[in-house]
Amino acid sequence: MPDCFCEYCGTKNSSIAGLVANPCFRHPNGSNKGKHKLYEGSTKSQYYCKYCGTSDPNISGLTNNPCYRHPNGANKGKHAPAL
Repeated sequence: MPDCFCEYCGTKNSSIAGLVANPCFRHPNGSNKGKHKLYEGSTKSQYYCKYCGTSDPNISGLTNNPCYRHPNGANKGKHAPAL
């Protein structure tokens, strides 16, 4: 089975169970206030934000920055990878 990644922070794990069992430091409810969420898209050479189109070669880099077109308001949420 290929590696599994968290949609919120890009953390990598070899199993879905191992990934979603741990708290996520970039969870939308706050740092460590929720578990990792499985990114269900495919592995790509570039990941794009589904809100504004910004790109980064990895999910971790993409989700590290605020998004100016986030649904909660400009810079009130992080970039989210498109599937």
